[in-house]
Amino acid sequence: MAEPSFSLRTPDDDNQPRRICDNCGFVAYENPKIVVGSVVRHEGAILLCRRAIEPRRGFWTIPAGYLELNETPEEGARREAREEAEAELAISRLLAVYSVPRISQVQLIYRAGLKQPGFAAGPESLEVKLFRFEEIPWNELAFPSVHWALGHDAEAEAGAPPAPFANPAGETGSHMPDGGRVAPGDA
Repeated sequence: MAEPSFSLRTPDDDNQPRRICDNCGFVAYENPKIVVGSVVRHEGAILLCRRAIEPRRGFWTIPAGYLELNETPEEGARREAREEAEAELAISRLLAVYSVPRISQVQLIYRAGLKQPGFAAGPESLEVKLFRFEEIPWNELAFPSVHWALGHDAEAEAGAPPAPFANPAGETGSHMPDGGRVAPGDA
């Protein structure tokens, strides 16, 4: 059997250049990554994790990460909370769907509570802590979508309709709320 050899070209029935096997014609499609996560509330406070990994090590985030194969988004969100915060979640509903095209991500963010009160830093977190909304370290949040999710969760908490939120108008995840540009390698 010949070693695979790929070249970039546009298939006859397509309009995008794709990696195509020169031997058999297999098209290696590259698709966006799906991120799942949760805004977790417990006794009026929000669970945040200080990242122990790059990108944005040392910054605060909600428990979130990539969806695995053969996993529902809800299962993925619960798994990420176990991995990052050793927390067991009770998911209540989908909060938001965000698009971050500069890094080819679609993010599904849920509203959740703790099934039981315990949590601790997992291997991907330096620390895990509950914050009242007014205590959130806004200037130390890792990503634009964390800002969006926390703001949208506050709107949901205040009674906004249960339809999922989306990116703020004109936002694509390339800038932080203070106007600072997000580096290309930062998720």
